[in-house]
Amino acid sequence: MGKRDDLIAKYADDLRTKCGMEPDMALLTKVTIGCGPAIYNADASTVAAGQEHELETVKDNFLVKKLGLADGPQLMEAIHSVIETYGKSERNKYRAVIYYMLTKHFGKESVYG
Repeated sequence: MGKRDDLIAKYADDLRTKCGMEPDMALLTKVTIGCGPAIYNADASTVAAGQEHELETVKDNFLVKKLGLADGPQLMEAIHSVIETYGKSERNKYRAVIYYMLTKHFGKESVYG
């Protein structure tokens, strides 16, 4: 297994153990690949949930640009909901896991089709 496969396995484990959901491995793989080289960078691979500008970046770059959603308060509500599911006390919130859960939340799996 390559490094990316190891990371995908780690993300799947987080979804099972920390988020209480069984991941769609094909979708998780596509979301992870969609994150690009960021998954290999310790800082970029996680989302600093306590920093509002970081959440704005997730909203603007992922939800609006990537998933094509219209901007509105429901986007930030969804981000907070996903972070709540992941666990606020969880130190490492992996970007790929958050993006995966947001993709599922909005039913936008077709973006990765």
